[in-house]
Amino acid sequence: MGIEDYSGGPGVQQTGVLVVTTNDVPGYRVERVIGEVFGLTVRSRHLGSQIGAGLKSMIGGELKGLTKTLVETRNQAMERLIEATKARGGNAILMMRFDVTEAADVGTEVCAYGTAVVISPVAS
Repeated sequence: MGIEDYSGGPGVQQTGVLVVTTNDVPGYRVERVIGEVFGLTVRSRHLGSQIGAGLKSMIGGELKGLTKTLVETRNQAMERLIEATKARGGNAILMMRFDVTEAADVGTEVCAYGTAVVISPVAS
């Protein structure tokens, strides 16, 4: 995986939905607030990555297998968030956040959430 694989979800060009962590988008106005949307996924830990993580924790350094799994999990949650927004008629998500929780000590739950809205450019 290259750095581009670790730096965020799909862009608006690929999805048709703008995702931001801010309350508004400069140059756009919110035409309609649809409401809260979320994308959720739970991933179990792979035995091989667990063993590797245990060994790596003894000598230090990045746990690349776990990093890759978490990136893939966040991206899947984000894709589900975007699909939920599109299904409800939105073209943007404001105040997007991630929540990560241990799920019964067998996996990781990742929830991407935000406010689905319809935005349009402000006429200049």
